[in-house]
Amino acid sequence: MPRISRRPLLRGTLTVAAAVLVYLALIVPDALGRTKAGTPIEGAFFRVPIEVIIGGAVLLALSPRWRRPVAVLFGLGLGVVAVLKVFNFGFRQTLGRRFDIVLDPPLLRDGYNALTETDGRLYANLAVAGAVLLIVAVLVACTLAVLRLTAVTARYTNPARRTLVGLTAVWLALALSGVTLFPNSPVASDTAADLLKNTVKSVPVALRDKREFAAQTENDPYHGVPPAELVSGLAGKNVVIGVVESYGRTALTNPAMTAIVNPVLDAGQKKLDAAGFAAKTGWLTSSTFGGGSWLAHASFQSGLWIDNQQRYRQLAASDRLTLTSTFHDAGWQTAGIEPGNTVAWPEASYYGYDTVYDSRNMGYKGTRYGWSRMPDQYTLDVFQKKVYGPRTKPVMAEITMTSSHEPWTAIPDMVDWDKIGDGSQFQANPLDRHELWDSAPNTRIQYAKSIGYSVDSLISWATKYGGKDLVLVMFGDHQPIPLVSGGTNASHDVPVTIIAHDPAVLDRIADWHWADGLRPAADTPIWRMDQFRDRFFTAFRSQGGVAMSAHR
Repeated sequence: MPRISRRPLLRGTLTVAAAVLVYLALIVPDALGRTKAGTPIEGAFFRVPIEVIIGGAVLLALSPRWRRPVAVLFGLGLGVVAVLKVFNFGFRQTLGRRFDIVLDPPLLRDGYNALTETDGRLYANLAVAGAVLLIVAVLVACTLAVLRLTAVTARYTNPARRTLVGLTAVWLALALSGVTLFPNSPVASDTAADLLKNTVKSVPVALRDKREFAAQTENDPYHGVPPAELVSGLAGKNVVIGVVESYGRTALTNPAMTAIVNPVLDAGQKKLDAAGFAAKTGWLTSSTFGGGSWLAHASFQSGLWIDNQQRYRQLAASDRLTLTSTFHDAGWQTAGIEPGNTVAWPEASYYGYDTVYDSRNMGYKGTRYGWSRMPDQYTLDVFQKKVYGPRTKPVMAEITMTSSHEPWTAIPDMVDWDKIGDGSQFQANPLDRHELWDSAPNTRIQYAKSIGYSVDSLISWATKYGGKDLVLVMFGDHQPIPLVSGGTNASHDVPVTIIAHDPAVLDRIADWHWADGLRPAADTPIWRMDQFRDRFFTAFRSQGGVAMSAHR
């Protein structure tokens, strides 16, 4: 029996592996799962990529001198496409959108910080090292694969040409017939080329947006209006903005979640009624989704649409009025309570905070609750003891509630307000994040419980300590990640509530047509988050002033 040589077999195996790698890098989609109609997105794997036809034709047409350098360039380009798809997949899973190569790199550090908070610095460092090695490996593997196929086609020129002619005919027939195995993914594919084209086009788009946004920051209809006039309708009131992390429409519309959240809201309404408070609730469309809370805070405070880090940096370097800076300049004591911050916050001076309390100076001695370093009730207790209780003039504060921040592995219990102390009694027993997230239904339940806890904490504080001069603005910064909210096509809407003891406060927003109570109604209007500041100023400025239009 003749002996089979291993060398040809190895060469053939490498060639097939190279062809499979190139094919997969070109046609694998940057999102997995199912469409709303239930169609499996894996059907998008069966496509004919035009990039193979064009790339093969170019390489065959080149002289031997140029063929190898161009093959290296094509290989690196293919590797970049594959890496971009990985980034897109990750961003879709967390922020519900694709990665922007110009605007999003600063968010990678925030992702690293979040991973450090939830899984520890060692795990985060290993993840970064693994990601870097993977990127290098993909670039090298794609380059070697293209070089391998280039060498094979150069050796078998005539069969390669006939194959390309056949593929071209097939691609044209599929393109003209419009055959699809998956919605918006024709079998005749050009997705890799389209991805590279859109990536290149994003550079001038970002530069143009930078110029346009600079003009928007300077065009403030309230610039020059005396601050005291803009908030005169709240003279003598203590205004507290409570930002409930990830409190989105999902929590109020998904039946599995409303079964948990609605009873909390009903109980909260009874507490408010008993304490003499009333509430009105509306909807805001957040400028971010799944994360990037600071972008939502900035949109809410500044009256500008802040949906990327470039805009955020530009805003912080401007003199644009914010809600906090207006109250500060009108004579209120201002404070920022940010338990999620672990380092200095330079933007605090832009917003107009007199003092900022964060994880470094809040004195918490209990255990951590996932990403959240401390329970919301402790955060509110610190605010009460250090700011609200000892105040000597009206207070305006923003408090970020972090207990509802992912990964929702540990939900605190409410305790007696008088026994909180340094927080030592808070002892978390968190679930394993990876095991929890393997079950979307269980994750949604934990998320809903965390929202219930955060809202309950805020209302409980308001009814116990708020007093008759309290005006509490409670809103969600963004929807939770797609795992919980139901996919990348989920709404970006979040609830916003104003709670007050003085009926005159809510009378001023009667024309907003918000629903009474803590839940929006089916016909409650939806505004973009950047509209809130101007509507707020319009409602609470001096009655004798000329009302500014809040509609855009």
